[in-house]
Amino acid sequence: MTISMKDYSTGALVAFALAFSPVTAFSADAPAKTDLKKHQTSPGAQYTPKLDVLRDQQVEQPGRQPGVPNLSAADYQKTNQIYFERCAGCHGVLRKGATGKPLTTKVTRENGFEYLRDFITYGSPGGMPNWGEGGGLSKVEIDNMASYLLMDPAQPPEFGMKEITASWKVHVPVSDRPKTKMNDLDLDNLFSVTLRDTGQIALIAGASKKIVSIIDTGYAVHISRMSASGRYLFVIGRDAKVNLIDMYMDPPATVAEIKVGSEARSVETSKMKGWEDKYAVAGAYWPPQFVIMDGDTLKPRKVVSTRGMTVDTQEFHPEPRVAAIVASHYHPDFIINVKETGKVLMVDYSNLKALNVTTIDAERFLHDGGMDSTGRYFLVAANARNKVAIIDTKRRKLVKIVETGNKPHPGRGANFIHPKYGPVWATSHLGDETIALIGTDPKMHPQYAWKVVQKLEGQGGGSLFVKTHPTSKNFYVDTPLNPEAEVSSSIAVFDLNDLDKEYEVLPIGEWSGITEGVRRVVQGEYNKTGDEVWFSVWNSASQESAIVIVDDKTRKLKHVIRDKRLVTPTGKFNFYNTRKDVY
Repeated sequence: MTISMKDYSTGALVAFALAFSPVTAFSADAPAKTDLKKHQTSPGAQYTPKLDVLRDQQVEQPGRQPGVPNLSAADYQKTNQIYFERCAGCHGVLRKGATGKPLTTKVTRENGFEYLRDFITYGSPGGMPNWGEGGGLSKVEIDNMASYLLMDPAQPPEFGMKEITASWKVHVPVSDRPKTKMNDLDLDNLFSVTLRDTGQIALIAGASKKIVSIIDTGYAVHISRMSASGRYLFVIGRDAKVNLIDMYMDPPATVAEIKVGSEARSVETSKMKGWEDKYAVAGAYWPPQFVIMDGDTLKPRKVVSTRGMTVDTQEFHPEPRVAAIVASHYHPDFIINVKETGKVLMVDYSNLKALNVTTIDAERFLHDGGMDSTGRYFLVAANARNKVAIIDTKRRKLVKIVETGNKPHPGRGANFIHPKYGPVWATSHLGDETIALIGTDPKMHPQYAWKVVQKLEGQGGGSLFVKTHPTSKNFYVDTPLNPEAEVSSSIAVFDLNDLDKEYEVLPIGEWSGITEGVRRVVQGEYNKTGDEVWFSVWNSASQESAIVIVDDKTRKLKHVIRDKRLVTPTGKFNFYNTRKDVY
């Protein structure tokens, strides 16, 4: 299985999932006790996407089938909830397989109830956690899950234009909105901070470090994106709800909202010159589709399914989820990454009635990524295949696919000038301690372009984000999913002038002043000028969290934001850097 937070969920980042190995790995024999601890502590296994909205979706129970155990209506719905929350992220809503293996009835019935029960109970060295020994599921729940997997898969309802339009609301018409900015906020140095477990975002001023507004949104906002003009803020929750926030109002407020499905992760706005603020697009996990909307009202204009053939075996996949979306600076294109099919769609929004889509075969299973320093090349991780695909957004073509390490998870990645190799883009990894640097300059440094030119060694596996800034000489690597508390609550910092030098460890969790909880430190984000970097100290909803701000020049603690309203702060998005693709 693969939380932008990122699937970047962020509550999903630490949740274990039912990650079955291939059918041949099923065994009635319990693994050795020495293996069980490994299953619980693997950083890569801890990164498991969770469909935490679909879990609440009521579905129709299949009819009684010969030779298949039956469940009561209550047990079936409860088990279905567990499957959608903990298993579907890898194995798919329809159990056809995604980053995990298929769990179709052809597979499960061939192996039988006892095999399924034991595999769920004991796990495997391949990444399946031992739910019986490790906790999380009771014996009754495991038995019910084994029975559930022998039944025909449940299918949530579709969500088409009729349902999308019914969810669309315009709270403030365009004609009633201010003509000029009515507040005194420095929008370019404002941060949109996800408050995951409250279904809100906090707007925090970069200068004062004060919360200036709390805005209700969809559940567990995944990302925030600024319109090209800087006026509108788009946020999307895991419940597929998009909020359009007018930053010119005093105070800023939601002026329109819409749901594009049942579960989603991505939103973006048009950035091509002449098309600024014209359109927005949001991608769904379920149903597998994307929706193009008007940029100032969210009025839905076009719904496009992503169901189709995979790039490798060219077999039909019924639920390829929409992962990262970015906007091209060279064409009126939305660049839409389809996870399970491994395809990158260059969607030309200049004529919605005759939609032109350039389909680029890349690699399964696409997740997140970002632009190189020029804004021309898009680098996206296929993390289950340990690779990064490079797309030339100007020529609309695949440049190369490179292998980087065990489960790359770059977020948007990090761009900087390497002393030897010139411009590079960096990604860290979930499954190992390495940070891969890929050359990105085919003109001045063609011998290094689109190759992994260097690998750094960080604190360990379990990294989600890397960060630097054009004005900085520091390069930060988080490790929030590392099983060691000291590692997950700290940050490694490399010197860009001397990357062979040992990294420095900053005890961000300790600097926060918080003494309870795991204090996972996640996602550095710079202010506009690049002299501060902000980190989330992320605890559970019932514990105190914080944001720690580091002086980039000295690497010393500068400020701590502690506020009872900062409940599970995770993703942070500086308005200027996000709008201009500075990372």
